[in-house]
Amino acid sequence: MFDDLRDLYQEVILDHGKHPRNFGPLAAPTHVAHGDNPMCGDSINVYLVLDDEGRVKDAHFDGKGCAISTASASMMTDIIKGKPLDEVQALFTAFHAMCTGKEEELPDNVDHDALERLQVLSGVKEFPMRVKCATLAWHTMTAALEGGGTVSTEEDE
Repeated sequence: MFDDLRDLYQEVILDHGKHPRNFGPLAAPTHVAHGDNPMCGDSINVYLVLDDEGRVKDAHFDGKGCAISTASASMMTDIIKGKPLDEVQALFTAFHAMCTGKEEELPDNVDHDALERLQVLSGVKEFPMRVKCATLAWHTMTAALEGGGTVSTEEDE
């Protein structure tokens, strides 16, 4: 049973890695940031459009990275669309805790269904160098929401 679940997780990661959703820049983003993982060469741009009510209307990314980095960015852009910023932040907090193995009390407003979909990336906690691959897009998205610029995984953890 465990092997079947691991195989399914690998299939999802490979699918998003080879066929990323929401790949490519947006024509008129309201928020943009760049992220780098110098240890493995992952480099990503996150583009967001927020509506007047503070919800993520659209999310895209581009750049180059490993399968885990690309899959995480692809899944993130799918999951955060339509969500208000407080839910996006709650998902970031919960996802980061899941990837780092740091048990935290989940924020009250976390979308449990979305977090369950992200569970496929939780195995990175066993490989500390891969945590930075999985969380790069999320840190970059947060930087975009905080005003843009560049974020590096060298500053993470």
